[in-house]
Parts: sequence; C-alpha cells; structure tokens
Amino acid sequence: MKKLNYILFALVCLVLPGRSNAQFKVLGYIWSKTNMVQDLKNIDLEKITHLNIAFVNPGPDGSFKALPAIDTAVKIAHLKNIKVLMSCGGGGSHAYYAELLKGNKRKKLVEGFIAILDQYNLDGIDVDLEGDDIDENYQDFVVELRKALSKRNKLLTAAVAWWTRDRITDKALRQFDFINIMAYDQTGPWKPETPGQHAPLNYAIGHLKYWKEERGMPKEKLNLGLPFYGYGFGDLPRKDAAFRSMGWKDIVKKFPDSLQLDEINLPENAGTIYYNGKATVRTKTELALKEAGGVMIWQLMYDTQDEHSLLKLINETVKE
Repeated sequence: MKKLNYILFALVCLVLPGRSNAQFKVLGYIWSKTNMVQDLKNIDLEKITHLNIAFVNPGPDGSFKALPAIDTAVKIAHLKNIKVLMSCGGGGSHAYYAELLKGNKRKKLVEGFIAILDQYNLDGIDVDLEGDDIDENYQDFVVELRKALSKRNKLLTAAVAWWTRDRITDKALRQFDFINIMAYDQTGPWKPETPGQHAPLNYAIGHLKYWKEERGMPKEKLNLGLPFYGYGFGDLPRKDAAFRSMGWKDIVKKFPDSLQLDEINLPENAGTIYYNGKATVRTKTELALKEAGGVMIWQLMYDTQDEHSLLKLINETVKE
C-alpha cells in the first residue's frame, strides 16, 4: 500500500508540475476613481488570488458611509474564489487617524471597520497606514483588529514601507497573516533632485532580506510589491503631467518599443521615465517564487488588457 501511495504521489507531481506554487499569492490593489464594478470587468480575475479595495476610510468623526459598490465587487470576486480585503489608510497623511486611534475612539473605529466587513462579507482588512499615521497607537489598533477578525476567521494584513519599517513593533508585526512589501517609491517626483529608478531589483532584494532576517518573518508571509507604473524626471512636457507619473498601459501606448526596458530617454534631453519593464517584472516574480510567498501589485487599473499585460506575465511566470 505504501508503495502504491508513493507511485500515485509521483504521478500527481508529473501531471501537475506547478503544484508547488499552488499557495503562491498574487494580490492586486484596485483603486477605482469612477466605477469599480465596471473596472473589475476589465481585469482578468482568474489571475489573482486576493483583491484589495483601496481605500476604505472613516470620516474625521470616525463614521463610515455606505459602500454599495463593494457589495457587488465582493460577489464578483467570490465567484472566482478570490479573497477580498478592504484597505484602510493609503499614501499621504490622514491626520484624523491620530485622534481616532486613541483610547475609546479606537474601540469605536475598530467596531466601525468590523461592521463594514460583516455587512459586505469581506475576507479581511489590510492596514495601509503610512508615514506619521503609524504612531504610538498603531500597535494597539492592529492588536484589537486581530482579536475581532480572529473570531470571524478573517485576514489581517498590512502594507509596509521601507522608511517607516522601524515604527512597526514586533508585536504589531505578529498580528498580520502576511504583509505587502512596498518595494517601490525609493524616489519620485517629490524628490526631483534625486532622479533614477524608483523600484530597482536590489531594492526588492533588500526589503525581503530585512523582513526575513532582521524581523523574523517567514517567507510565506511576505508579498513582494511590484509597481505597474513609473516616474519621470527632467524637463518633461509641462502640458502633459502624465509624464511625471505614468501607468504601464500608458507606457505601452506611448513607447511600444521600450517594454523590455526599465527607462526611456525622451528626445532632446527632455527627461527620463523610469519603470519596471517586462524583463524586470519577470525577474522579480521569480525572486518572489524563491524568497517570498507571493507578489503584490499596485495597482491593477494601470495594467493593459492585451498581450503586454504584466498580470498575464506574472501568471505565466508562476505557472512555469
């Protein structure tokens, strides 16, 4: 019987060569400024495992508005067996969080998030508090979220940046099922004096090494962030602000001969656009397959829906 079982196991491995990657996460954020339900229809949901809806935040008084679009979005994603999380916070400062994370106000805030989660049948909460929003009350906030979510068997995750890594305590870190590593934005239009690649490969390697070796996170709990956008530096056309921050689909449209590259030098020394091209996205996905538990995408709306789709490339790389 043992011999038969071994033979059956070997046959399964031959038939399903990609089974070792079955638990690999492909998580995508969606930040829709118009119609999220319609935007979801333009995304190949078969190629992701987790969908993070950005961003769900309370008002300054801690109250939440109704979010009817999320109800439909969750139903669409669940039909594809995708876990859906609401992401709170987001880039930039949300000064009111400093008050809402204090004492009894924090209790009300947690209850508000849980009420939204229950109402829309979400699978978890992603904490994307950044910069000064990560204060001395951050740890207590995620501990209380963890307690409430564990009772419901729901996920608690976080987006983490390099420049605020020391603000996240070990106790806070232990609350998360996994973290989404923002291995990008090393520089950008806010630092015009520092032009260059904002998401180089060595930056990704350094992030993974830090969270594993210095913070003791198992690789299964790490998702490597991949940027589906680039930044421009120099004397770019002022009439077209898109050159300062450009999504992948715009890069494909404007510069179809540069898709395997990571930078574009504009004519007449007008400037340079830095991004992650196809070759780098493939290399980073291969790195994540070896050193992490998944990849994270910011954001899905920047992708194309054709043969140049970076999501399609990630899916192909994972299945190889």
